[in-house]
Amino acid sequence: MELKSLANPFPCRRPPDPKKKIRPARRSRAPYLKSTCALSRRRAVSDMAVVGAVALSTPTPALAEQPDVTRYRKVGSGVILEDVVEGEGPEAREGDLVQFNYVCRRANGYFVHSTVDQFSGESRPVTLALGGEEMIRGLRDVLIGMKSGGKRRALIPPEAGYVSETLKPIAEEFGPRRSLLSHAKEPLVFEVQLLKVL
Repeated sequence: MELKSLANPFPCRRPPDPKKKIRPARRSRAPYLKSTCALSRRRAVSDMAVVGAVALSTPTPALAEQPDVTRYRKVGSGVILEDVVEGEGPEAREGDLVQFNYVCRRANGYFVHSTVDQFSGESRPVTLALGGEEMIRGLRDVLIGMKSGGKRRALIPPEAGYVSETLKPIAEEFGPRRSLLSHAKEPLVFEVQLLKVL
């Protein structure tokens, strides 16, 4: 196989002749596109596919050096979480008092509630104890193991979410509270930033 033939995958196509007058579009192809050649378009495309497959199967040094990184992991309660930012300091453990900000969205991306005002940037962090029965189980599983300054994104299934209206965190205002509780029977996406382990 010659690489020279792959330089132009469609060698049969000639550029339009500037001396010829171009007529308005018709149903048939323009006559300057019709020609015969040794390499058909189908053959050129198949040759490009073969070269592409060979290029993809050859490992590059940059990809070979990267360690296997697991972006998402599933916790026992069914929560799927992703570490966005690692954080620093001691990890949050069961029974610790933690302060955090969060943004809650439906699984389709629609906004439900946040502790950070999206216009002013002012935050009203939540302070709750890990391990108490007042926090939703899925969020507790997300916070355990996080470090101060760390961020995680998690998909919390309904059975690990708001199974009761008394569970926290929940909005104080009527509108966001009603919105959150009306979507309690569907998966929710939480983006959590741990501020402090108290």
